[in-house]
Amino acid sequence: MEQLLGAMEQRVYGQKLNIRLLAAALLAGGHVLLEGVPGLGKTKMARTLAASIGGEYRRIQFTPDLMPSDITGSVIFDMARSEFQTVLGPVFANIVLADEINRSGPKTQAALLEAMEEQQVTIHGTTYRLPDPFLVVATQNPIEYEGTYPLPEAQLDRFLFKLTLDYPGEEQERQILRGHVPYEKEREQAVLPALTPEEIREAKARTAEVVVEDSIIAYITTIVRKTRDSKRVQLGASPRAGIAILTASKAWAALEGRSYVTPDDVKLVARPALRHRLLLTPQEELEGGTSDHIVQETLASVPVPR
Repeated sequence: MEQLLGAMEQRVYGQKLNIRLLAAALLAGGHVLLEGVPGLGKTKMARTLAASIGGEYRRIQFTPDLMPSDITGSVIFDMARSEFQTVLGPVFANIVLADEINRSGPKTQAALLEAMEEQQVTIHGTTYRLPDPFLVVATQNPIEYEGTYPLPEAQLDRFLFKLTLDYPGEEQERQILRGHVPYEKEREQAVLPALTPEEIREAKARTAEVVVEDSIIAYITTIVRKTRDSKRVQLGASPRAGIAILTASKAWAALEGRSYVTPDDVKLVARPALRHRLLLTPQEELEGGTSDHIVQETLASVPVPR
């Protein structure tokens, strides 16, 4: 996994924490929503991850005219053979990039729900299993909402993390520009797989065995329940949010080379795991409050287990 992270950090600059959280989501078997202005490397991050694990990568550009069958697949009639054939859609890949997911209507967005939750797709009554590992990386632009369809709460809850990408630092931005100098670009080698899909499956199995003590489970439960008590929150975190924090904490501990979860692991993954699951009151939004602020205050108010 360290080789995987190193390979990604050499090609995606200024996003070290988000890269590690993306790898943690892969180990946890979750999905990621990437939010950031255009040009920050959201597509490159997903493409580099797929190349680094030697997996199959598919990009779906969400547009208003995209249909559910364009994602999952459909049945067509083969005139030459006089029979029906099932054509599997682009969702049948290890890493699926749902680019600008909020550009398509709710029906098309919902086509990903079964795939993300059950890791399977039903086409004309027949169920097909998706490959393992399977990770959906969805992107959306936070500053341009004209002609978009905001994701409903039910679908947002399917994402393990919501990662926000910010501008890179000055030195990282220089490195990005150096990579586009013709001489440097010619020397750049293709991304070589650091792991195989089989090794990812083995790493996921080891991640599931990471030890979580009862005190950590109580800590996570208190954090989740406390978000529901805030008067600044209209909709607090659900039990699924607690499961997300638990599985993400185990994955982060595995990335750190530990066989047990610490409170620091919980604190680190709590913000990306909860920020898209909290619905603030209109008054709180008018005052400039964010879900990140709520999560940070909640973490500060909950005693850390010893």
